[in-house]
Amino acid sequence: MLKESGMLEMLGSRQQQLLRLLQKNKGGLTLEELSVHLDISRNAVRQHIATLESNGFVTLGIMRPSGGRPEQLYVLTEEGMEFFPRHYSLFAQLLVESIAQESGVSGLRTRLEAMGARVAQQLLAQNPGLQVGAQRVEKLAEIMESLGYSARSIAMTGGLPVIEADNCVFHNLAMKNPEICHFDLALLTTFTGSGVNHEKCMAKGSHVCRFRFDIES
Repeated sequence: MLKESGMLEMLGSRQQQLLRLLQKNKGGLTLEELSVHLDISRNAVRQHIATLESNGFVTLGIMRPSGGRPEQLYVLTEEGMEFFPRHYSLFAQLLVESIAQESGVSGLRTRLEAMGARVAQQLLAQNPGLQVGAQRVEKLAEIMESLGYSARSIAMTGGLPVIEADNCVFHNLAMKNPEICHFDLALLTTFTGSGVNHEKCMAKGSHVCRFRFDIES
C-alpha cells in the first residue's frame, strides 16, 4: 500500500500543501484561493501549479462565474489523487480470503485462472492481428511493462522465448496467497496460445519472475 508520507515527500512542502488543498476541495480552487490558503503570492502559486501540471498531477478545471471575469479553477488529476493513501491491497486481500473461504483453494485457483484468461482475451481484442508465437510474446512483454511489471522479452539458448519481470505487481498479495500466480499464468497462456513454465517467482524468493514459453522463437 502506498503511503502519503512516501509519495508526497517526493515533492516540496508547498506542493504537498497545494495537493492536499485540492484533495479536500475536489471542485477546484483558484490561484487567489490557493494563494490565501498557502499564504504565498499568486506568482509563487502559479509556479507550483505549472510544475504540478507538467508532471500530470494538476489540471485546469471549469471556469467559475464570479459576476465579472470568470475564475479559472484548478483540480487534481487521477494521477494526483494517487498521491493519497488508498487501501487497494487490503481490499484485494479481503476478496481473496473471502473466495478461498467460500470455494476452497481449488475454487480460488479456478476463479483466478478465469480472470486471467478473460483479461488476456480483452488484451487480444485490443491488439488484433498478432500471430501466435514469438510475436505475441514480444507484445505481451510490452503490455506487462506498461502495467508496471518492469518486464522484458529476452532471447534464451534453446530457441524458446522468455519474459522476465523485475516487479511483481501483486507481490504482497502473492506472498500471502501463492495461488495469485495462477492469474498471471492464465493471462500469459491465453494471450500467447502457449504453455508457460514459471521458472522463477519473486513470491518464492527469486529476484525476478521468469516465464518460458513452449513455442519456437
